[in-house]
Amino acid sequence: MPGNSRAAGTHHSRPSSSEEPPDLEDQELLLAAAYVSDAQYNRNVPFETSPQAIRLYHFYNHWTMRAATYFFIWVNLALALFEEPAVFPLPFLVTSIAEVLCLTAFFGRLVHFAKVTPQKVFWKDTKNICVMVTIVLTLIDLVIYGSLEAVNIRGVRWSRALRPVFLINFPESRQIRRTFRSIRNTLPDILYVFLLFLFSMMIFSLMALKLFGDRDLRTVEGSPYFTNILDIAFELYVLVTTANSPDVMMPAYELNWWYSLYFITYIIINTYIFMSVFLAVIYNNYRKHLKNEIHTLAYLKHHKMTEAFNILKVKVGTEFVVKEARWRRLVKVVAPDVSSSHLELLLRISDEGQKGHVDKVNFLRLADLLNIRVVAINIKKHPLETWMPRVYQSSTSLLVQKMVQHRIFVWVYDVIILINAIFIALDEKDSLISYAEWLFLSLYIIEILLKLYTYEPSAYFGRKQFWNWFDTLIIIAALLATVANTTIQARKYNSQQVLDIVLILRILRLLRVIVSIQRFRVIVTTLINIGPTMLTFGGLVLVVYYAFAIIGMEVFHGKIHFLDPGSGSPDALVCGNPALKDSAFAQGRYCKNNFNDLASSLILLTELTVVNQWHILADGFALVTHQAAKLYFIGFHVVVVILIVNIFIAFILEAFFVAYSLEKSEVETAIEKKIQELGVGVQEEEVQDGGLIDNMDAKDSGFSADEGDNKKKDLKGLYFRIASKKYKTVDTLLQQMFESEIAPEGKDPSLKEILSFSPKKVNFDNSA
Repeated sequence: MPGNSRAAGTHHSRPSSSEEPPDLEDQELLLAAAYVSDAQYNRNVPFETSPQAIRLYHFYNHWTMRAATYFFIWVNLALALFEEPAVFPLPFLVTSIAEVLCLTAFFGRLVHFAKVTPQKVFWKDTKNICVMVTIVLTLIDLVIYGSLEAVNIRGVRWSRALRPVFLINFPESRQIRRTFRSIRNTLPDILYVFLLFLFSMMIFSLMALKLFGDRDLRTVEGSPYFTNILDIAFELYVLVTTANSPDVMMPAYELNWWYSLYFITYIIINTYIFMSVFLAVIYNNYRKHLKNEIHTLAYLKHHKMTEAFNILKVKVGTEFVVKEARWRRLVKVVAPDVSSSHLELLLRISDEGQKGHVDKVNFLRLADLLNIRVVAINIKKHPLETWMPRVYQSSTSLLVQKMVQHRIFVWVYDVIILINAIFIALDEKDSLISYAEWLFLSLYIIEILLKLYTYEPSAYFGRKQFWNWFDTLIIIAALLATVANTTIQARKYNSQQVLDIVLILRILRLLRVIVSIQRFRVIVTTLINIGPTMLTFGGLVLVVYYAFAIIGMEVFHGKIHFLDPGSGSPDALVCGNPALKDSAFAQGRYCKNNFNDLASSLILLTELTVVNQWHILADGFALVTHQAAKLYFIGFHVVVVILIVNIFIAFILEAFFVAYSLEKSEVETAIEKKIQELGVGVQEEEVQDGGLIDNMDAKDSGFSADEGDNKKKDLKGLYFRIASKKYKTVDTLLQQMFESEIAPEGKDPSLKEILSFSPKKVNFDNSA
């Protein structure tokens, strides 16, 4: 066993298992489990290999510790809702105490990390330095702001913009951090395109100044038209987003239609060509850097699994292997919740010849095996078959079951849903329409009852039967809506809110189209499966939004107010600020778009992301502060709309195509092959997403009553299948995206080649 000063990543020589004392064997098992767990979740966390450090490391990665860290991160971010300017005002003392508690939790997490990491590595890690510096700066800001508050002087809480640092820099947020790192590495390539775009825009700005500056033209608001080079540059930048088109062109167009060619040429070059080039360059370079990151993770995973194998291996004959007993204990430590049947399946896959040990090649696949979701299905008899076997197996009963399982049954209800949609669009005051609603509802309830008669109920409403739950809940909602609507009409109740809810519940019934049409289900399921990837970008957007919101509140707070137009106050027409008199901002009644609290700020930033009318919002805040305020809005547009949104759209498209494709990874294929060899496999058509038996997907059925009876007799007991496209981690999906470009097994690169893939060098002597 390595000594206390030894770091993860070094090789281990070990005696045979018969010579090892129990404590030493347990310590080696924990160390190997740490490697396998890191490989499974693609953690690249350096840790000491002393017994105490290993136990601390396992505790560091426990879900309760991660949940507590995220809890304090979200509490820290949410404090902006209660601090001035606040949505729900609380005294400064309360929010400051809460923030100090959060900082204490962050510091404790950092100390815990320092206990498991070599000191040299800890102090060289930029993430740790960022967290410590942010904690110190926040405490300084709290002291200064509190002192100023004590003497009734309003200060600036500048450290609040640094709060996303905690979300980014803790090891738990490696996905967000990786995205930021890839964007950072992409920036140099984007910069040249952006400079060329600015050069083109300035050329057109000078042209506009010379063409229109001396013609005494006026805008609709009566302002001089294109007489200031900075105003021209801003208007042309806005034109790239099409937010001010065609308004910006109209004064020149009214003067002479030939001038429209100037704007058309500008739009073609800068809006269509340059923005397309932006998308291509941004995504191409982002994908390249992301691919390098994923390559590095894949090779580091192989290295960690090799280290785990070297710790547990014993020599049998001429080769080194891991004994079955140790392999079982290892899996139970890494995945404590794995069922005995699932564990047995994984062992059969890893120990193909049932020799009582696992060789190196199969051992190295363990992390990937654990990342594939295998659904265990306990196929049982229908309760009616147990209670009334003669009735349930009668020819009439089998005919009903055959009808429900047939594809025509699905088609009939698809037609019913479409007809129902037509009736919902008609005037419900007509008595015929009202009666038709009850007819449709009765047909839907009959459908559910027939399915429950045909399919085993506990499987139909299984824990992972999303679509069946969805379908049933929609029907229940429709029933409640119809009953409520009838009651309201009978009692002549007139509450618009209740009526709105009733109408929405009735319309939700049409969502059953998603359940009925297989391709709709495939698309929606694919979107759900790539949800974690979307959440990664959601975290990225949250960080950027939060930082811009805090800056906006500090700069623009109190400059614009919303006053009820019905109050009769003259300030209501100018949003509480005379500088906005006769402005497009005030005339458009955008007074609620302000930075007076965090919620309003985030809504305003969302409107800026949509782009439409964003120049009017920017002009309004420039009028109440300074024209330089437009730089804030331009900066937000460049960072979010041009950079992040383009990456998000392109990346989600590729992730969708990968998840939507029918190809399976090599490990998935190996699992399916072994499941079928063992005779415990149920096909996708026979079991729909996690436990539904008796061929729930009726569109692929059509066998005779006798065949159906035989199938149900055969399918009894415990069976397995791979949960289609269910990824336990984001890294699993990302790795599959680049699977074809990763070196084949047995052709792994050297350590020098591995490190050359990563923009950040990793020292194997100090890290796992």
